[in-house]
Amino acid sequence: MSTLRFNVVEKAFQAKPVEVPVPAERPAEYFGKYVFNREKMFRYLPANVYARLTDAMDHGAALDRDVADEVAAGMKRWAMELGATHYTHWFQPLTEGTAEKHDAFVEHDGKGGMVEEFSGKLLVQQEPDASSFPNGGIRNTFEARGYSAWDPSSPVFVVGDTLCIPTVFIAYTGESLDYKAPLLKALRAVDKAATDVCHYFDPDVRKVVAYLGWEQEYFLVDEGLYAARPDLLLTGRTLMGHEASKNQQLEDHYFGAIPTRVAAFMKDLEIQALELGIPVKTRHNEVAPNQFELAPIFEECNLAVDHNMLIMSLMRKVARTHGFRVLLHEKPFKGVNGSGKHNNWSLGTDTDILLMAPGKTEEENLRFITFVVNTLMAVYRHNGLLKASIMSATNAHRLGANEAPPAIISSFLGTQLSRVLDHLEDSTPDELLALGGKHGMKLDIPQIPELLIDNTDRNRTSPFAFTGNRFEFRAVGSEANCASAMIALNAAVAEQLTDFKREVDALIEQGEPKVSALLQVIRRCIKACKAIRFDGNGYSEEWKAEAVRRGLDCETSVPVIFDNYLSEDSVRMFETTGVMTRKELEARNEVKWETYTKKIQIEARVLGDLVMNHIVPVATEYQTRLIDNVYKLKSIFPAEKADKLSAENTAIICQIAEHTTYIKEHVDAMIEARKVANRIADEREKAIAYHDTIAPMLEQIRYHIDKLELMVDDQMWTLPKYRELLFIR
Repeated sequence: MSTLRFNVVEKAFQAKPVEVPVPAERPAEYFGKYVFNREKMFRYLPANVYARLTDAMDHGAALDRDVADEVAAGMKRWAMELGATHYTHWFQPLTEGTAEKHDAFVEHDGKGGMVEEFSGKLLVQQEPDASSFPNGGIRNTFEARGYSAWDPSSPVFVVGDTLCIPTVFIAYTGESLDYKAPLLKALRAVDKAATDVCHYFDPDVRKVVAYLGWEQEYFLVDEGLYAARPDLLLTGRTLMGHEASKNQQLEDHYFGAIPTRVAAFMKDLEIQALELGIPVKTRHNEVAPNQFELAPIFEECNLAVDHNMLIMSLMRKVARTHGFRVLLHEKPFKGVNGSGKHNNWSLGTDTDILLMAPGKTEEENLRFITFVVNTLMAVYRHNGLLKASIMSATNAHRLGANEAPPAIISSFLGTQLSRVLDHLEDSTPDELLALGGKHGMKLDIPQIPELLIDNTDRNRTSPFAFTGNRFEFRAVGSEANCASAMIALNAAVAEQLTDFKREVDALIEQGEPKVSALLQVIRRCIKACKAIRFDGNGYSEEWKAEAVRRGLDCETSVPVIFDNYLSEDSVRMFETTGVMTRKELEARNEVKWETYTKKIQIEARVLGDLVMNHIVPVATEYQTRLIDNVYKLKSIFPAEKADKLSAENTAIICQIAEHTTYIKEHVDAMIEARKVANRIADEREKAIAYHDTIAPMLEQIRYHIDKLELMVDDQMWTLPKYRELLFIR
């Protein structure tokens, strides 16, 4: 083992858990300690200002300048009592991360001194440089102005000495340059559309809220081992590495006892998360070695997205204090499970009704069927778009592997719910009229209440599964911003519910009883979207062929999948729901294509550097030792015996030569392919060139490197191996 590798492995073995100070209070007492929540608002704001602010949070009411000034003053007083000296607009640009610029609470007092200042103007708006973030050409360098604007629906919070204000980020001309702005518009669209449909069942409903419960999977590796792997450091994944003799095949890690050092990290993370108002609840070992998961209680979708972005940042910080690095890449290690972020999505009303949950009465069950079927219809109509919303250069490595769902969007409903929909589909028009006639509803579907006790979550290969009272979008990647999937899903459901209501209202205007009209349109939707329903094995080759026959999107090229954002159906859906314009969609696709290219480009460069600085020199040195051994054997023994004794070494020498020759030739070819691709001006065509020519070379070169890893003397191999990265706590 090389000296560097020996040192970092030994240090990893000797690492001890960090002692985590436990708060004296119970979690319920320190939950939200650093959040300006309603309880803090009530305490720090005048009563009339509190009422205006909560009205803005709940109903989107506008805040005038005087109210904003008083809110800012109360926020500043609260934050400074916690030791805050700065404030920042915390936003989510198109980088999959968050951004912030810190300013101090100080201004000139006009007398040669300074005064602590934080006005409503500073709270509501800042002006970052829009051209310095991905913008898809919307902003030029000489037109750099952009604005971050306060989102009152997500509470501000304090991290360290800084008051963080969740904001949207928009261009000077009004186009969104982030994830939050279109997410808020999508949530507003689904609220309106779902509320209108709810009025068929309950006229008292005034608001429908989209809920999100994310499940964050991640890997932990020792910090020293991480630093000794340039590929992990620069790309987030191992570009080479033969799988360990033991990985996850014994299934002994999943839900196993949490290692002491990891448990200390989890404990510290949970305390800090709870203090920031993130309601973390679940933690456990995942399937792969050194893979773990945390999950919170469900929250309103916008807040849940903010909390997920915040906790990913928090995980990185806390991991380092415990001598770990957290890996959020979807596939950091080949041959073991990748990491996803299941998005559990549902809709609920301000009257405390969960629209995706079966009820106890016929009317409640009809409402349940209405929203389930409309969701399925939305997923069917926009299955390609939903796939594009979760696709990336990194998530492409995970989808379809081990327990990750395939990259063909389908929905698993379970036996009971499938029978219910089949029953309605097979009903004749006369039977539907009888079910929903003028004398009241006689919806004879006795199976529905059983859904409450039926475990429908049995198909782990379904990307979009019904799980009892919600849908679980399992294809979302671990490092992705949940907003991408939630924008597409909520906008698609909003469009479908709007179209559904238009059809139902047309039948009612023609004299059809309400329930009968609902059932007729539901039946048409069940028939129309049947192709999206699939309860079988999503990994099978048979399903891939069947999905093609059903007309589902089966494209596998990541850059081409992004085209779904610019299909006429997608553009029309986003524009009619008011979520995004064609110009914004075109700009976002430019960013997606450019990001894809850059990620593959970085991986290719890193692999080339590792080949020339680590792999080939080490393999050649070992080969030289073997050659020296062969010569020495021939100098000692007779030729026939020497040949016999050195035969194995001679074979290894030849194999090393074959592997190193292949590697060097293909690294050179990869460099030339990059040069050719880089001359392509169109971002889409360039991304396709990188996908078709350069990405496959990475795997071809890796195959030969991994073969060399098994041949070369372990004491000479400089890079930490999988058995060390995955099994040292």
